[in-house]
Amino acid sequence: MPAALVPVGARRPPGRWRCLTGRCRHCSSCSTISRRSRRRFIRADIFEWVPDRRYDVVFFGFWLSHVPPERFESFRSLVADCLKPTGRVFFVDDAHRTAEELVYGESSSLVRRQLHDGTPYRVVKVPHEPKALERRLQQLGWRITITPTSGPFFWGAGQLGLNDH
Repeated sequence: MPAALVPVGARRPPGRWRCLTGRCRHCSSCSTISRRSRRRFIRADIFEWVPDRRYDVVFFGFWLSHVPPERFESFRSLVADCLKPTGRVFFVDDAHRTAEELVYGESSSLVRRQLHDGTPYRVVKVPHEPKALERRLQQLGWRITITPTSGPFFWGAGQLGLNDH
């Protein structure tokens, strides 16, 4: 039996994956892929979504830094609710914010970005420092290691503590 995987925010996962995304630029493509395969795409508000099953793996790419600080612990609980008791968590992210984006100050988790057409918008971008993030997640019951790579990038892998299911 293939592993069950819920990639948060993924666009086009291969294999038998379930994709949970709040915004998909390829919605018509996703519908076509879903009809031809065993994939199920769920378009939902991640903070309101309730999983209907547990998964072997939860993966999120460049997502954790966009979780508002006041929702960090509830997001961690959602991940716990998604995982089987022996399930694993993997993620990649970065702490990159440009000086131009910091219109609300360096201590703010809100930054201002522009679409390709120049339209400005506000987005949450928390510049997690890998070791501090690792300690925080461990304090919340994760058995996790976060590894910095080059530049502002890092990745994490681990499991939730046994008491979290």
